[in-house]
Amino acid sequence: MNYQNSILFAKSLDEDDSLSSYRKEFHYPEDDNGNQLIYFCGNSLGLQPKSVSDQMDKEFSIWSKMGVLGQEERWIAYHERLTKPFANLVGCRETEVVAMNALTVNIHLLLISFYNPNKKRIKILMEKDAFPSDQYAIQSQIELHGFETKDALIEIAPREGEKVIRDQDIIDSIEKNSDELALIYLGGLNYYTGQAFDMKSIAGLGRSKGIMVGFNLAHSAGNVLLELHDWGVDFAAWCTYKYLCGGPGAPAGIFIHDRHHDWKGHRLLGWWGHDKESRFEMSPYFHPIPTAEAWQISNAPIMGMAPLISSMEIFDKVGMKAIHRKGMELSSYMEYLLKETLPQVSIITPINRGCQLSIIVPGGREIFDFLIDNGVVCDWRNPDVIRVAPHPLFNSFTEIFKFVKILKKAFDR
Repeated sequence: MNYQNSILFAKSLDEDDSLSSYRKEFHYPEDDNGNQLIYFCGNSLGLQPKSVSDQMDKEFSIWSKMGVLGQEERWIAYHERLTKPFANLVGCRETEVVAMNALTVNIHLLLISFYNPNKKRIKILMEKDAFPSDQYAIQSQIELHGFETKDALIEIAPREGEKVIRDQDIIDSIEKNSDELALIYLGGLNYYTGQAFDMKSIAGLGRSKGIMVGFNLAHSAGNVLLELHDWGVDFAAWCTYKYLCGGPGAPAGIFIHDRHHDWKGHRLLGWWGHDKESRFEMSPYFHPIPTAEAWQISNAPIMGMAPLISSMEIFDKVGMKAIHRKGMELSSYMEYLLKETLPQVSIITPINRGCQLSIIVPGGREIFDFLIDNGVVCDWRNPDVIRVAPHPLFNSFTEIFKFVKILKKAFDR
C-alpha cells in the first residue's frame, strides 16, 4: 500500500477498516478530564470487554442462589467453554487444548513431562535474554534433573551488532547440537524485540532429529497466526491477559499434540485430570483423560475464567486471520510514519512480527515519560526499548498518526 503522512489518510484507513466497530465492545481508558488515552499496551494487558460485567454478574448470581449446586449445574465443565475458541486460536484439534492455571505454572507442568534428558541428550536450546520467567523455569528444571545450567543450556543470541536472532542461526544451532538436545524451547514471539520466530521450520527440524519442541506463546496468542497441530509442535503454553483481553491474572492455556495423549512418561497428577466418567468414584489410581485435559491439576477458577470467556467470544467471532491482518497493517503504518517523520528512531522489530513495534529512541526513558504524560500508554523495557503495540480490536490508524505526532513533539521541545 502507498501510505500517506496525513490525518485524512489515517482516517480513510479507519473508514475502510472492517474491524473498527469492535472498539465499542471494549471499555477504553480516559485521563482525569475524560479524554480517551491512546492505549498501545495490549501486549501487557488487554482492555476489558464490556460484556464482562454481565458474565461476572451471572456467575455471582448462580453462586448466591445455588451455592454448591452451581457446580453440578454449570461449573464442573466450565473450562470446556474455552476449548473450541482456544483450538481456533492456536490452530489445532479441540482435544489438544485446555484452559488452566497461570502461564509459568503450566510451563513447569509441561517441562516435567517433555524435558526428558538421558545420558546422551541433556541440553535445552532457548533464546538468550528470554523473558525472566522462562529463564527461571528452564534453570530450575535443569537443576531438578541434577545438572548445571552451564552444562545443559544452549542460548541463541543475535549476532554482534544486530538486535534480532536470525532464523538460520536457530536452524544451524539445532543441526549442530542435535545429538545433545533433549528440548527446543523458544518464545513464539520475543517479548523484547517483537520478532516472531519461524515455528513451523523449527518444529519440523526438531521432530526430524527426535527433539521435543515447545513454545511460550505469551506474545503470539491473539497476535499472530498459529497452526500448532499441522506444524507438529509438541507442546505450547500462553497467557490470556495480554492480547486476549482475559483480565489481570486470567487463566492460561496449554497445547499438547495428540500424538502424546497416551502419555506414559512423567506427569504431575491432579484430580481434575482423571477420567471424567469415574472421577467421583474416588479411586486411588489415576486414569487420565485421553486428551490435553489429563494435564489439569485442579478445577477451573470460575470467577477468573468468566472474563476470558467474554473476550474469547469476540476473538472467535472475528477470527485470527482478520485480527492478524489488521495487526500487521497497524504496525506497518506506524513503521512508515516513524521512518518518514523521525529517522532518529530505530525500529528493531523485523517484518516477521505481529502488531508490536519495539523502538529505541535518543533520550530513552525521558522520551517514554513524555509519551505517558501526554496520553500515550505504552511500556518501557530495560535497557532501552519502548514497546508500542496497537491492538487490532480496539485501536485505530488515526491513533497511530496521533502517536507519531506526540513522539515528534517530544523531540522538538
